Amino acid sequence: MFDFPDIRIRLGDYAEAVVQWLRETFSAFFDFIFQIGVSTINGINDVLEFFPWWLFILIVVALGWYLQKWSSGLLYGLFIFIIGTFNYWSEMMTTLAIIMSAVIVCLIIGVPIGILMAFSKWFSIIMRPILDAMQTMPSFIYLIPAIFFFGLGNVSAIFATIIYAVPPVIRLTELAIRGVSSSMVESAQSFGSSKGQTLWKVQLPQAIPTIMAGVNQTTMMALAMVVIASMVGARGLGEDVLIAINTVNFSLGFEAGLSIVFIAIIIDRLTSGVANKIQRHRRVTS
Repeated sequence: MFDFPDIRIRLGDYAEAVVQWLRETFSAFFDFIFQIGVSTINGINDVLEFFPWWLFILIVVALGWYLQKWSSGLLYGLFIFIIGTFNYWSEMMTTLAIIMSAVIVCLIIGVPIGILMAFSKWFSIIMRPILDAMQTMPSFIYLIPAIFFFGLGNVSAIFATIIYAVPPVIRLTELAIRGVSSSMVESAQSFGSSKGQTLWKVQLPQAIPTIMAGVNQTTMMALAMVVIASMVGARGLGEDVLIAINTVNFSLGFEAGLSIVFIAIIIDRLTSGVANKIQRHRRVTS
């Protein structure tokens, strides 16, 4: 009476069968996505490595100076220089290429979905529990379908990162569009603007600061997946952290981990600086 009855619901077997069917039916599609992923990562990585180390540091310093203040730019440049002294320059570029690829795809997918959720109540109702599940699911789970569809490598890392990191930009895009003043929307419509014109000329410009906050959160979540994605063969700084864990190498782990922290600080401050810059520009123009 105290033992649970011998009832087995093989829900996992059904899920595996669905994934297997998708892999077999749409194998050409997944191969196409794989090739695009490889080309994107390699392209971004080649662009980043095209710059000499000193020019890349100067660009980071200039961005920090422009978006925040000169002392911030110098600090970010120092962070990048320290990563180079750890002999992690190439790994840093690979990590940035993975993050940038994932964030670009997240924006391409997330912003339109957020706009649709803002305009469709029923679509929003359907998507919210899906987004809740995506955010609460342990991030390691996303590695399983990534390996299943794309094998080991950076493409699997991007796939898992997108699933993990896309919810914030979707949610904040919906929130931003819904938060635009109804009087502004009504004014635009009273002057004969269509829904599309109102969206592009009124709602999106007003929503950009909040959307940028979503971009910031998505970027930070993508960076958080760097170490986890190394378990599926992703290169970069996460791979060094994984090696340090497996070999109990504190020195290697400390330097690789500190490099990830430096990159996280720089990305967080620069994306926040973009949002603040847009917000200040709106206040001046208004």
